[in-house]
Amino acid sequence: MGNLKYLSIGDAENFIAAILCAVKVPAADAKIVAQLMIKSDLVGADGHGIFRLPAYLKRIRAGGVNLNPNIRVEREQGATALINGDNGLGHLVMNRAVEVAIEKVKEHSVCWVGSHYGNHSGAASVYVRKLAEQGYIGIYMAVGNANHMAPWGGIDLLLSTNPIAIAVPAGDTPMVLLDIATTVAAYGKVKLAAQKGESMPNDWMIDRQGQPITDPKRSAEGSLLPIGGYKGYGLAVMIGLLAGALNNAAVGKGTIDFNAHHDLMTNTGQTIIAVDPSAFGDKQEFIARVIALVDDLKSSSTLPGVKEVRVPGEGAARVMAERMHQGIPLTPELLDALNICAKECGVALLSI
Repeated sequence: MGNLKYLSIGDAENFIAAILCAVKVPAADAKIVAQLMIKSDLVGADGHGIFRLPAYLKRIRAGGVNLNPNIRVEREQGATALINGDNGLGHLVMNRAVEVAIEKVKEHSVCWVGSHYGNHSGAASVYVRKLAEQGYIGIYMAVGNANHMAPWGGIDLLLSTNPIAIAVPAGDTPMVLLDIATTVAAYGKVKLAAQKGESMPNDWMIDRQGQPITDPKRSAEGSLLPIGGYKGYGLAVMIGLLAGALNNAAVGKGTIDFNAHHDLMTNTGQTIIAVDPSAFGDKQEFIARVIALVDDLKSSSTLPGVKEVRVPGEGAARVMAERMHQGIPLTPELLDALNICAKECGVALLSI
């Protein structure tokens, strides 16, 4: 870990924004995307933040993203809305989805906002966190941007990592936040391992004979394994239906592999749900109940050799506190990849 360099939050955001502006992303949009990308890094989702900039750049250069999208509410009915992302950068589409969700939850106490024609938008937690920071419960589901998982017992890659994130506000204490792929490892982690030249644990991927793959450079030959066996497969299917099929977005065979086809529209489907706890009783009493459960979990007895029981979101809160102060860690490989982007775009190199 001694090879890591640290880039301040401000410098990281400015670097991303400069790169995006260089390829004709409007300045205001570039700033929003940069801030949201760094929010993934801030919570330790390193496969979803600044790491993705070279891939986004390839997609923009290939004409795979609309840089002047008309992101709009296409359908609206009561507490529901469907957003058409017009193939804009995914962070902009989800940013709009959260804005609409906040308007709707204020009016209806609960809302369900779907989107289609979006793109990869970083870590799922970024968007539910925005809702929980405003005192709402947030739930997010998405169809991943490439099929890396076979159905349970099969070998055809028909499903993606299909993540789900849930954030529950907890007053002045860290929110309770779960952000998981329905595969044991998100594909971003496989990409990170490949970039670092590291091997993978043997429970991440299997080949077509069902044998473990530990070399991330062989990932194209295999399938990511679901969490919890057939249960994770079932969850991935249901998220695919709710975030993909329901939103008239890509799912199953219709999913475009954005790693292989930079020029094709991905039609990424995402869903965000917001709930106002005050619809169910006194909000402060609810928060007290959340904190009470967290305290019970934290103070519960541990197995031999285990230092502490952790609660979902606690690790992210800890990483965020560290990185706000220390900056975003960059491996030598990532720093090189980012500086290649800088050279191509005529932007000042990162010298850290």
